[in-house]
Amino acid sequence: MERREFIALLVAAMACPEAAAAQKASMPVIGFLSSASHSASQLLLNDFRKGLAEAGYEGQSVTIEYRWADGRYDVLPALAEDLVSRRVSVIATAGGSTSAIAASKATATIPIVSIMGSDPVKLGLTASLSRPDKNVTGVAQLLAEAEGKRLEILHELMPNAKTVGYLANPNNARFREQRALVEQAASSFDAKVHLLSVTTKAEISAALTSAARDGIAAVLVAADPFLFINIDHIVALTATHSLPAVYFVREYVRAGGLISYGTRLGDALRQTGIYTGRILSGAKPADLPIVQQSEKIELIVNLKTARTLGITVPNSLLLRADEVVE
Repeated sequence: MERREFIALLVAAMACPEAAAAQKASMPVIGFLSSASHSASQLLLNDFRKGLAEAGYEGQSVTIEYRWADGRYDVLPALAEDLVSRRVSVIATAGGSTSAIAASKATATIPIVSIMGSDPVKLGLTASLSRPDKNVTGVAQLLAEAEGKRLEILHELMPNAKTVGYLANPNNARFREQRALVEQAASSFDAKVHLLSVTTKAEISAALTSAARDGIAAVLVAADPFLFINIDHIVALTATHSLPAVYFVREYVRAGGLISYGTRLGDALRQTGIYTGRILSGAKPADLPIVQQSEKIELIVNLKTARTLGITVPNSLLLRADEVVE
């Protein structure tokens, strides 16, 4: 375009704001719903946008309406209903299965691309992974199903620990199932699990302080979006109280945590972005098989933190680690 033509178009747009508004209104609108917070998810949002770009949607070609629950799961239904009322083209959800469930209850017609922390068939979101039969597709991370395995890793790290704290949020829809998996794993090596039930940041502080005071040897942090948005707080407290802990995603280890075992949230957000872009281009949820990330679980060990805690990480864990932070 010649400079003269560009200036003419610019002047026309300034003289006619309705035209500029109409151009913006013509852009596809994505509703983004998460049970987590914006501050805790900023880096992960880059992965979502990368996925959108791979599908052909750069930042200037699409509008995103964000809704954050900030760990308050009870507000998710209202946030989902708000996005539906705005007639978005597609809803992308993050922050666990609770967000996906809230979106699916709010609409049976708008396509939904979700990161689900558990089996979507068990959740009732679809009857088929290979060909979703409702309006929901996305990524199944199966984080909840790995709770027992994370406790086994904690036992391998500290085999003499007879009492382990389980930091968990009872407001999580999968809480009972997750706790049962942990209890089952603990029974195999005769350990006692002490529930540290938390729903607020203040309760996290009190729970970890009392755990250290009561002689709990180590802590398993449950896979939960509310706990995810409090990463820095939890990692700082476990360091202050010299509590070894195992977490469900690498972001905890990046913040100074000891060990994580789980799938990559960034990979899930990128895939969600790709699927969202494909739906904007005309694909339907039934055309997009739900991606299972259970085969991509990674073990991350922070040796620097281990040395600070005075813990020797066994070679059996180091040899299996996908990444070791020195």
